[in-house]
Amino acid sequence: MLLSAKNGTLSMDGTTMDYIRFGTGKQVLVMLPGLGDGLRSMKGTALPMALMYRRFAKDFTVYAFSRKTVLPEGHTTRDMAKDLKTAMVLLGVEKAHIFGVSMGGMIAQHFAADFPDAVDKLILTVTAPCPNPLLTQSVEEWVSCARQGDHTALMESNLRRIYSPEYCRKNKWMVPFLGILTKPKSYDRFFIQAQACLNHNVLHRLPQIRANTLVIGGEQDLSLGGDPSREIASRIPGAKLKMYPQWGHGLYEEAPDFNQTVLDFLLS
Repeated sequence: MLLSAKNGTLSMDGTTMDYIRFGTGKQVLVMLPGLGDGLRSMKGTALPMALMYRRFAKDFTVYAFSRKTVLPEGHTTRDMAKDLKTAMVLLGVEKAHIFGVSMGGMIAQHFAADFPDAVDKLILTVTAPCPNPLLTQSVEEWVSCARQGDHTALMESNLRRIYSPEYCRKNKWMVPFLGILTKPKSYDRFFIQAQACLNHNVLHRLPQIRANTLVIGGEQDLSLGGDPSREIASRIPGAKLKMYPQWGHGLYEEAPDFNQTVLDFLLS
């Protein structure tokens, strides 16, 4: 199978959790996606993810985990970190590099504080230690679109707040099609995860993190801004900070050197 890509599902707590795996390396890398997981899980994405991150396949066995399929009301980012630990135990993964993007980075912060022995290196990308006005505005805008059932508006807002103006200009034609093709049957998982973002606060726990940490942020981030990345890096002992002056929230897809930056950190 190309890049050893595999889709999988775990059973836990009376529900399931989708995950993917690819790569053949001896080290383990765990990826945690953002709030978009509330609209669509990792199910069926093993091959495209393996192709996007193919540089990692030689040195790492890579897992990417969704949140649980059915989430209880009030489920927090810290609860989701505990779910991740359960998933790793079920798969026999004792220790891994943890790579969290956006909301995935929120979960990763709690995971690193609660399960230090399970973390090798930590990468926190375009994420925040707690809500700020811009993050709150972004999430509330997305929730409002979803509550109105206007998926096209949600996709338009997502495009505008996450990607660069140039990317938006080139890809705005896709928004109506995405509004039709990607609308979920239910927004329940999305609403619960969105509320978890709004309730997230790990500021007082960041000094407890002892993993070698790289924090990556974008100065043009229209979803949460660049300051949260600087705040995280200032509070985690010894953390390294890389800020992209020209990129925003979608820098993990747009910055040409992003994958190499992460790979260099992991292999250093």
